[in-house]
Amino acid sequence: MSSRVVAVFGATGTQGSSVVHELLKDGTFVPRAVTRNPTSERAQKLKALGADVVQADLWDINSLKNALAGCEAVFALTDYYDPKSLAQGHNSEMILGKNLVDAAVEANIKFFIWSSLPSATKVSNGKYRNVHHFDNKAAVEDYLQSVELPSAILHTGWFSENLWNYQNLVQSQDSSSFEVVVPRYDAHSPQYITWIERDLGQCALALLKNYDSRKDEILDNTFYAVSEKMTYTQLADILQNAFGKPVKFTSSETCGMQELDDMYAFQSEFGLYPHSAIPDPRLVNLGVQFHTMKTFAEFAKTRYV
Repeated sequence: MSSRVVAVFGATGTQGSSVVHELLKDGTFVPRAVTRNPTSERAQKLKALGADVVQADLWDINSLKNALAGCEAVFALTDYYDPKSLAQGHNSEMILGKNLVDAAVEANIKFFIWSSLPSATKVSNGKYRNVHHFDNKAAVEDYLQSVELPSAILHTGWFSENLWNYQNLVQSQDSSSFEVVVPRYDAHSPQYITWIERDLGQCALALLKNYDSRKDEILDNTFYAVSEKMTYTQLADILQNAFGKPVKFTSSETCGMQELDDMYAFQSEFGLYPHSAIPDPRLVNLGVQFHTMKTFAEFAKTRYV
């Protein structure tokens, strides 16, 4: 077994589990799945697959130091909508991200990957000030630049898994048709979509395997872990071809949560990464083989049809 250990935060969630599974499949590194509850069913499944499962809480600096002991690298993220964190206020995610960075510095981590998003406030020149989970992650990026920690940023897109995780794909009562429902999104505005399960882990692994030998290409750079760029109307057409049933896109007035409504309005108006080539050619050159939404639609078909 490899002695090269990578701590993966959010290991039982959508992003972290993608990274853990990719590390296990490749074998170069041992993933250390960091979770608040190592006895949970998801944590135990990762342990059964070969991951090292440890307990830590982002609010507890000592637990973070213990979790990072002996690690070479870290895949780090925070969850703005975690109830424990959200109860501490809109800036709690930024505090937790800084805790992670500080613990990594103290543990002499050789490489730190931060899963992030752009600042909606900065990009929109103050028009969208309430997309806190974007701004918090961007603030941690800024903090990373102020410390001595070799790092790279992975910017993600809209998760394709949101179709079922957040009910963005709605089936008619008689199961004869579907709607892709997204609030406040123009039908002609492109979205940047990441199939997290299949592609995020690939991106993290590529950076981890090359950060030392290709320092100039990787360290202090921001990469775009985006599978494909298209409008929601185009996505609906792809799903329709795969499902063999009508699928249309509908822009709703609200999803019931103001911050998410503003997030979608921001993405529709400004675009997540309008000046970046998608898929990111730098990640492709590192060996990442991004999946198309056509392939994703065939996978989604197994869940719905």
